[in-house]
Amino acid sequence: MARNTAITGLVCILLIGVLATTLRAGERLDIKLLDSQFHALRAYFPRAAPDVVVVGIDEATVAQFPEPMSLWHPYLARFLQAMIRAKPAVVGIDMVLPDRSFDSVAPGYDKALLIGLIEARREFPLVLALTVDPSGKPRQIHPPFAAAAGEDATGYALLPVDRDGVVRRFDEKLGDDGTTVPTLAGQMARHRGIVPRAGYIDFARGAAFDYVPLQTILSWAESGDGKLDLIRLDLGLSDSSGVLVWPETGGVKLAETFRGKPVLLGSMLQFVDRQHAPVNLMAGDNGEYYTPGVLLHAQALRTITGGGVINYVSFAIPALLAVAVALLWLWPLGPVAALSVFFIVTASCVAASTALLVRGWWLPVSGVVFTSLLALAGRYGVGTMLRLRERHKLRHAFSGYVSPAVMDEILAGQLSPELGGMSKFVCVMFSDIRGYTTRSEGMEPQTVIGFLNRYYEQVVQLIHAHGGSVVSFMGDGIMAMYGAPKPLANPCADAFAAACEMLEYVRRFNADLRAAGEAPIEIGIGLHGGDAVVGHVGATSRHDYTVIGDVANVASRLEGLTKEVGYRLVCSRVVAEQLPRADAVVPLGLLSIKGHSPVEARGYDKVLKVQTMRVAR
Repeated sequence: MARNTAITGLVCILLIGVLATTLRAGERLDIKLLDSQFHALRAYFPRAAPDVVVVGIDEATVAQFPEPMSLWHPYLARFLQAMIRAKPAVVGIDMVLPDRSFDSVAPGYDKALLIGLIEARREFPLVLALTVDPSGKPRQIHPPFAAAAGEDATGYALLPVDRDGVVRRFDEKLGDDGTTVPTLAGQMARHRGIVPRAGYIDFARGAAFDYVPLQTILSWAESGDGKLDLIRLDLGLSDSSGVLVWPETGGVKLAETFRGKPVLLGSMLQFVDRQHAPVNLMAGDNGEYYTPGVLLHAQALRTITGGGVINYVSFAIPALLAVAVALLWLWPLGPVAALSVFFIVTASCVAASTALLVRGWWLPVSGVVFTSLLALAGRYGVGTMLRLRERHKLRHAFSGYVSPAVMDEILAGQLSPELGGMSKFVCVMFSDIRGYTTRSEGMEPQTVIGFLNRYYEQVVQLIHAHGGSVVSFMGDGIMAMYGAPKPLANPCADAFAAACEMLEYVRRFNADLRAAGEAPIEIGIGLHGGDAVVGHVGATSRHDYTVIGDVANVASRLEGLTKEVGYRLVCSRVVAEQLPRADAVVPLGLLSIKGHSPVEARGYDKVLKVQTMRVAR
């Protein structure tokens, strides 16, 4: 790769990688990966989380209470009385209380709830949910209820929603212009002495939530002597055998379930206060990600009190990783190796991101993975483009010196540059213009070259068209071979077909010569097939790709015999036996060849003036 191209490409990859990571161009992919990591960690590496008990308002609860939910003041009061007996750490009510009094409709209802709130705040911290109206303005609860709950006893039951409609983050900057407002989970955490910070909720921590139905809590509160139950639980009374006796009354169940734990009361109804979560938070609902809002607040509270939210790593870390993988541009690799390196980089990034997630840090890796893909694929693509350009230059520069089949093998790296060769079955063709030496004596050298070039232009095309390779030009003669370097199914048949078209071309060529007032020409063609050594012959500084062996000598001698046997084309029996039609050629018997044993030959395209044939005795 050219130095300037390499530097320019590396700079571009670096800039793209840094921008992709710092601008978080792959945020959608990153959050989907984050969801998958939460799933995997919950399934294969579960981690404990602080207990948060959820009290649910489900369909059975709604069926139990005849009043509309806005008039559930007595039931909420009874719930608070039950919590007083249970002694939880903090109670959050994810159920927005009315913004006005209903005493005119249900006398005494407000009073019951006010007494319950006042008594509850003396025993444990209490947080009431706030919300906003459809216009986005805060919707306040009835002031006496807020006052009865006490200071810092309200928080917005809101969580940020990502652009794909999924809740993943905890953040109290929910007010106008990003101002901070107290939230339900945040206030509950503060009552436990923890200051909440913004970040991603850890959905990998803790198991799916079970919940206790509200009507079950009220039934526990109504059974047994609550005070006696708590005393017996504290003292651990036993029978005469020394075995602890735990009374199965409602008060003990309340204490066992809620004592010292955060408690959240909220709706579990199918179509009320539901949000999309990245994982299933409710036990028993397989694949149900449309989650009750109270469970999202519970998971946020788990996260805040169990180690803190997940923080986004410094922007510099993904940028530095992108710079590191961008250097893969400098490593030229083949497609398989590049793909393997890409998968290794991707797996390493995901593994590192998951390990950091367990430790409370989120590392988005889509930008880093994209940069590695761009570096590896870009380097391979640019390298391929430059190789194709170089091949085009080589083909353009040397296509006139070697045949297309030889050029293709050179560009494909199939021809060894070392001297020597390998044995192959080939068919060798020799062709010569009869009497051209005498004809050229009276011609200028430039005229001779122009005439030969005009003749060879079409002849070479015919040889190449049938898969042959021109080995050399010998003045008015030409040598070609079939079957190397490009393998052919039937080299002899291809060579014979090319020879027949050459003879037909000479007839047309002669017609043009006669029309121009010039004398016609005659050619002779010899063909022979057999095993020969094909390869580089010469010196290391200058050599030719040619064929060496008896097959070349015999083909040359057969071409020389065309003048004597009276046929323009003479081929050996080896060639004749490979032809589709054996009757296309005429048997000539054994022909004597100078310096060689006689060869059985066949003739094609008889000359009108036949000379004496030299037949072997």
